[in-house]
Amino acid sequence: MSNALAIAGVSAVLKDLLDSGMIDHRITDTLGQGVTVSVLAPDAIQLGTEVTPRLNLFLHQVTPNAAWRNVGLPSRDAAGRGISNPPLALDLHYLLTAYAGADLQAEILLGYAMQLLHETPVLARDAIRTALNPPGPPVTGGLLPSVYQALRASDLADQVEQIKITPETMNAEELSKLWTALQSHYRPTATYMATVVLIESKKAARSSLPVLTRGPVDTVTHRERGVVAQPDVVPPFPEIESIALPHSRIAAQLGDTLTFNGHDLDGLAGQYRLLLSNPRLGFDQQIAPEVASSGMRSSVQFVLPNTPAVFPAGTHAATVQLRKAGEPAPRVSNTVPLTIAPGITSLPASISLDAQGDLTVTPACAPQVLPTQRVSLILGDAEALAEPFTAPTATPSFVFRAFPTGTYWVRLRVDGVDSLLIDRSTTPPSFSGPQLQVLP
Repeated sequence: MSNALAIAGVSAVLKDLLDSGMIDHRITDTLGQGVTVSVLAPDAIQLGTEVTPRLNLFLHQVTPNAAWRNVGLPSRDAAGRGISNPPLALDLHYLLTAYAGADLQAEILLGYAMQLLHETPVLARDAIRTALNPPGPPVTGGLLPSVYQALRASDLADQVEQIKITPETMNAEELSKLWTALQSHYRPTATYMATVVLIESKKAARSSLPVLTRGPVDTVTHRERGVVAQPDVVPPFPEIESIALPHSRIAAQLGDTLTFNGHDLDGLAGQYRLLLSNPRLGFDQQIAPEVASSGMRSSVQFVLPNTPAVFPAGTHAATVQLRKAGEPAPRVSNTVPLTIAPGITSLPASISLDAQGDLTVTPACAPQVLPTQRVSLILGDAEALAEPFTAPTATPSFVFRAFPTGTYWVRLRVDGVDSLLIDRSTTPPSFSGPQLQVLP
């Protein structure tokens, strides 16, 4: 595959093709003067009373190639890791325009150029190498402009598909709109498409091992089991359908027993893992072992460790990993969100306002809060963000400006998750969180 320099490489090869063709056809003898071949925007070409004959190739549009668009997809696995580098397949659309200051010169130039492109429908690999990397003296790489020296590394000649040149049709209205957008005077023009340019990244990707068998091999028939069909709409893979928390809570707390309900969760004892991750926080932990149980499992339990410095509050991705009997590799379930609520572990019963009428509150909390998290304290319905801190802390500080006295229910909010203020195990639910009395 070629790289990001390939688009400019195609323009350079076409320019070289037209330049060489004008020499081979002795167009200078026909017109009585030299011809310039350029790859400029039409509005960058200076037009005067005496115009030097010129052929200009302008790339006016780049479109995705439909045939190659889905090659190499999917490019990432379920974890978001790159498994392939799908090529960026592009078609290049050009305007070939002839400029001249005398009668019929533009028509002669355009005719020779169109004949040349008609006779060269495919850019040969050797022609590309010669155009982008000319041979030795008198034309060496050092004599080329710097941009052409860079194009020598485009790898255009080595891509799988060869570049094809085909004429396109644009009606008068399309041409009129295009030249109006270019803010330039119209000149005799032909349109062409160069297809297909394949741009591919050279980043390293993961590559899975080849498949050895399609399931276990029968000892009698010596045939592979192949695909197993079941008369059921439920997929035969581990799947989590819900998470049950103690006391009907809506968020977990450190030390809680988490019950993951689902189907096909039967595996070998001691081979279960709960995988928790939060890429934004750089958090990735495994919890084992599971709470003991036996038989065909529709649920599996884990205890969330009470380690405030390891498990941050917030919403994390939870996946159950298990290994079934007779299988060498573990299976993983679907991913579900698990919310860990912050907890206020220590808070004074009352705090007095300072001389300016401001209130400073410094509660102790678990888990620790991180500098990358959004941390706030809510007294009643008033919210204050934590004062800036640069390291994980269990004692963030909050300042409420010109705060009224009274008694308030207190909530700690970390990344949108509130500390547990409501007891949902009773009917009806009731407030059970901490309160703070603000004194004058």
